[in-house]
Amino acid sequence: MAFTLPELGYSYDALEPHFDARTMEIHHSKHHAAYTTNLNNAITNTALEGQSIEEILKNLDMSNNAVRNNGGGFYNHNLFWEILHPENKGRLSGALLAAIEESYGDKETFMEKFAAAGMTRFGSGWAWLCVHPGGKVEICSSANQDNPLMPGIGCGGTPILGLDVWEHAYYLHFQNRRADYIAAFWNVLNWNVVEKKYESLK
Repeated sequence: MAFTLPELGYSYDALEPHFDARTMEIHHSKHHAAYTTNLNNAITNTALEGQSIEEILKNLDMSNNAVRNNGGGFYNHNLFWEILHPENKGRLSGALLAAIEESYGDKETFMEKFAAAGMTRFGSGWAWLCVHPGGKVEICSSANQDNPLMPGIGCGGTPILGLDVWEHAYYLHFQNRRADYIAAFWNVLNWNVVEKKYESLK
């Protein structure tokens, strides 16, 4: 079965004033849609057809740039849309908070280090919070549409939170002010979803 562009579950203007409607529309209906189409084209009539996106990425031949770029773009954006919510749902708490405190001391330090991962990623890429077997969490970043599921990329583990720091994610509204975009991200993050992802993996 071919991969399909997911519905957002909220309107393009629902995240305003933090993320603007025009950027959201272009990001989802153009960029993510293109990754989806190109991924399907890249795996049609190959051994990858019929596998889950997670299986494809975990066992990826990293020299297969069509699947690497478009499979990463498909998976990364799926996660990104899922962890956003107009009402900044929930709060960092429970087992996830405990894991973050174990690795980073407190929520504020975690947020600073996560923001730094996004700010110091040169060019295009992503910042991630990943879960390792046993529940330890780690921040890392990756270039372009790579992600930690891929062999030899980032911190390994499974991403539960990802922030797109490609310019297409923010340039219309924030221009070159990536730091302002990252700060705005915390206002639309769905902690409830992130925490459920953590609980399913720890």
